[in-house]
Amino acid sequence: MPQAIKVLVVDDSAFIRTIVSDMLGSDSRIEVVATARDGQEAIEKVTKLNPDVVTLDVEMPRLDGLAALGYIMSECPTPVVMLSAYTRSGSETTLKALEYGAVDFVLKPSGPASSNIREVKEELLAKVKIAAAVDVKKLKFLLPKSRVVKHRPKAVTARGGKVIAIGASTGGPQALTEILPKFPGDIPAGLLIVQHMPAGFTKSFAQRLNESSMIRVKEAEEGDIVRPGQALVAPGNYHMIVHNPSAVNNDGSREPMTIGLNQGPRLHGVRPSVNIMMESVASLYGENSVGVLLTGMGSDGAQGMKLIKEKLGKTIAEDESSCVVFGMPKAAIDAGVVDKVVTRSQVVEAILEML
Repeated sequence: MPQAIKVLVVDDSAFIRTIVSDMLGSDSRIEVVATARDGQEAIEKVTKLNPDVVTLDVEMPRLDGLAALGYIMSECPTPVVMLSAYTRSGSETTLKALEYGAVDFVLKPSGPASSNIREVKEELLAKVKIAAAVDVKKLKFLLPKSRVVKHRPKAVTARGGKVIAIGASTGGPQALTEILPKFPGDIPAGLLIVQHMPAGFTKSFAQRLNESSMIRVKEAEEGDIVRPGQALVAPGNYHMIVHNPSAVNNDGSREPMTIGLNQGPRLHGVRPSVNIMMESVASLYGENSVGVLLTGMGSDGAQGMKLIKEKLGKTIAEDESSCVVFGMPKAAIDAGVVDKVVTRSQVVEAILEML
């Protein structure tokens, strides 16, 4: 029988420490070796106990979660899953924690209601197990990027055009933070991004990407036009698709593609789904599409990449050597639907070549 995953639970709330410890302890493959009340105590216990995974609260007295995470990742690198409050300030801090090297995050249970606890429990158990299997050397501390001033003129509306469809999950926020600033502001294609992330976080995430990128980045809204030089991030808890307007102009051209959002059933447990986004891209853009799968758990996107390839579009997957979790790219590679496998540092160059 494999050795149990040793977890340190860190939170300033005794209630949350108890709830989280009970949830983790319900799985025979996980052992809670200790708890801590603040960042200072967390650092002491990580150093002493050498746990496999730390669950870390964001806001704590004496030493907060970000400061503790920074120390842990620099002095005794350990996979960390953040526990985040569902607030604007909580989402900003949590996104910063992912840049500091946290593997993932889980929203805190909001109360003792059994339905809420049960929903969080399954996600927490899954993410702790994923974190335990991560190669900690791949968890980078990304230096803060300065705000980029976009000097180019406002993006023009594209009629038809090309599109880059990108999917990511665990490790994706770091990957996208590294990749998007490398795109030139005048890239002749629109970008559509599905990052598995809950509602309330994708808007802040898009804003952070926008500040460091030459292209424009925003959370997608119903009816947004797909424009060259702009990336649209699917909002948490919504599937994102592309609409083909039926209106035809006098010169025979069609109106530009627009975004549709819906809360249809989850596909393979996720919403937004990379597959659903890529399916609509394949259908409407065909050979003018490039599908890209980055780090992530599971197989979301493999079917979408297959459809893009069948319509003569191009496909790229991130190489195992740079993936935090080699799940989604591996599924597409194993299905034989990937034209090119590249490391994270080579993704933008490969996309530009294909365009």
